[in-house]
Amino acid sequence: MDEINRWADINEDLFKEISKRFHAYDDYIRLRLVCKEWSLKHPKIPNGNKIPWLLLPDETVKNYSYEDEEIHHLMQLGAADDETLDTCALEEKDIYHIMLSEMQSYNKFIRGSGHGWLIVQSISDGTIQMLNPFTNRSLDLPPVSTLPTIIDFQPDNHGDEYTMWDFRDIRITLDRDRTHRFQVEKVIINSSPEHDIENFMAVVIFGPNQRLAFYKPGNMRWVEFPTRDKGFNDVIFFQGKIYAINNYGQLYEFDTNTRTGLKGGIHETRPPSEIPVGPLRLKYLIGCTNGSLLMLTRYVNLPLGMELGTSKFNIYELKRNGKEWSTLDNLGDYILVIGYNSSVQISVPFLSKGNQIWFTNNQMELQSSFYDPVAQDIGIFDLDHGNFQRVLLEVKFFCPPVWLLS
Repeated sequence: MDEINRWADINEDLFKEISKRFHAYDDYIRLRLVCKEWSLKHPKIPNGNKIPWLLLPDETVKNYSYEDEEIHHLMQLGAADDETLDTCALEEKDIYHIMLSEMQSYNKFIRGSGHGWLIVQSISDGTIQMLNPFTNRSLDLPPVSTLPTIIDFQPDNHGDEYTMWDFRDIRITLDRDRTHRFQVEKVIINSSPEHDIENFMAVVIFGPNQRLAFYKPGNMRWVEFPTRDKGFNDVIFFQGKIYAINNYGQLYEFDTNTRTGLKGGIHETRPPSEIPVGPLRLKYLIGCTNGSLLMLTRYVNLPLGMELGTSKFNIYELKRNGKEWSTLDNLGDYILVIGYNSSVQISVPFLSKGNQIWFTNNQMELQSSFYDPVAQDIGIFDLDHGNFQRVLLEVKFFCPPVWLLS
């Protein structure tokens, strides 16, 4: 008994340092099970564990009913070996299975992830919900019908349920499913609402013109940013501010700590002169531990008769207090993780290799079908050798996979 008490009374800071060295989730679970006190005192998701999980919906639909629970697979690529990375199908090794009753085939899609949470949107009713797959806790965000582009929603007016502004700012009517499917592009959050609900905030890229809106607890609707600029590809929370990037590579900065709401707009830094532009030249923003901002340009090709695929990445760096973007060729002991997740930089000294970009699909119009599963653009780009390692090439999904970050 004395030996058990000694473990139960271990210094909390020492326990946190130990837990940071358990990079696989199943190892961390075993650590919590050493004694009852450890299980009660420490979170189900380790705060220091930053290895991304790849959340994979079941690639085959055995039942088409909305009432059936959806099987999801969790693959931790950072803890897997080369054999797992080369796999073309979902196998048992290094893959864990979870049942998410809130995620049914066809009906729901993931539109964001961060801080251990998924942002899930319903196609049938337009609700937007945050879901923690490890704790099964949830939080409702305002539905699609409250986005600034929506003029009116009449659920009984079948086929023309929505009146809204289109990409030309012309008033149109549109059916429910198409509106729900394509209005929300990406949602990010600044923190876990379990830790600080008072300062919690969510941001959405929405509408045909890819504009920005935010939510704070107490709001009944999504509130548009103090700019009506459009064409935003990515948005992040970084050092107490919100940064966004549009398809032209123009940076935006917004201050969240003001009494009157968000303030800000176009950043003084101009886009790089050689920046590529177009719907298949996607931009991502990443905040770095050294205070720099990275802009990642992703080249997506759609060859005739072939699947959508990433072919190239360019990286630009804006140093802290800098005024100009510069090209960056090496990430050192870091990886960049992009997709529907909040775009992040992760230190990986415990992995065999840094200097990589881990990516999943987040092009709504090209990645999915109403009725058929499709192949997804998932992989790892190695900057040292300039080559791609594709993951799950032969697997097709109804809902695009997403990185789940703690």
